[in-house]
Amino acid sequence: MPTEWVFWIATAATVYAYVGYPLLLGVVARLSARELVLPADAPLPAVTMIIPAHNEGRRIDAKIRNTQALIYPAGQLEVLFVSDGSTDGTADVIRGRLDERTRLHELEGRGGKAAALNAGLRLARHDIIVFSDASILLEPNAVQNIARPFGSAEIGCVSGEDRIANMGGEGLYGRYELWMRRLESRVHSIVGASGSFYAQRRMLCPPFQPGYAPDFLSVLHTVEHGYRAITQADAVGAMTAVDDPGEEFTRKVRTILRGLTTLAGHLRVLNPFRFGFFAIEVASHKLARWLVPFFLLAMFVSGALLSMQSTWYLAVFLAQVGFYGLAVAGVVASNGLARSLPVRVAVYFTGANVATLAAWFKFVAGTRQELWSPSRR
Repeated sequence: MPTEWVFWIATAATVYAYVGYPLLLGVVARLSARELVLPADAPLPAVTMIIPAHNEGRRIDAKIRNTQALIYPAGQLEVLFVSDGSTDGTADVIRGRLDERTRLHELEGRGGKAAALNAGLRLARHDIIVFSDASILLEPNAVQNIARPFGSAEIGCVSGEDRIANMGGEGLYGRYELWMRRLESRVHSIVGASGSFYAQRRMLCPPFQPGYAPDFLSVLHTVEHGYRAITQADAVGAMTAVDDPGEEFTRKVRTILRGLTTLAGHLRVLNPFRFGFFAIEVASHKLARWLVPFFLLAMFVSGALLSMQSTWYLAVFLAQVGFYGLAVAGVVASNGLARSLPVRVAVYFTGANVATLAAWFKFVAGTRQELWSPSRR
């Protein structure tokens, strides 16, 4: 029956996006892993860290102290804060904490993250650029560890790993993403870097464009120029999850919209004859994942129709209703139920896919987003 075909194709596509693709990566990594080999005596490169900041007054002092505690050879690390039209005293706090490795550049009007990053690139003194958000606090050796892989000529971009402190939906999903990035690194290249902490050769840094996802764009630009992008498991920073569900939803819509915009401008990376297995990685990790909301809708509607014909399909349909019911309960409840792990996972999974659907509507309508306020973590 056509309805059964719809149900099983949608189910298979969803399972592939979340389970099948990681299994495929594991098989390919086992058969043809590309291990990174570095010269034993390779010196650490000189690095410029660019930190864009807009109205980060409540956490910028902690970020400054964090950068000043980073362990790196003297004279080899430059920290460049770019204040993107801040109006809350962010620039004043930075100005009062300048030292021999810390600089400040102020943009008079707010231009967005792309404008701040481009301004930082114009002023950077070194050939390896580390991009870091104000929201992430790095371990003392994190910049050493993210810079070390550039001792290999084939490496063009290196992602750090952000650890989300509070366990639950976002934290669990973050661990899942880190696991997949490590597999992708062994096979070829990661598909997207950590937006809050990653590094790139300056000669490969693209002109950042409004409405594009900088971390995704940097990886695509790296691979398009024949280099690899990898993750570095010991380049670690700590973040907290976004507390407000509404704010988390808005952040997710913005992130997916910017990702869709970036991929639309680089559809050539989906050509396996030119980019080999990396094209499969992009199609599986990004595009297939972004299509999951449509697969879920197809599963739900076809499952509802089939539930009237079979006890088995009725049980499957009720399981779907129960899962989404948990998500709704988690949103409206204010007791211990909302804090339980199964409920938080249901809330995060459902919210992420609703946000993805909302991002698709915005993308098709021609909406593009560059300006936003920092998430409260």
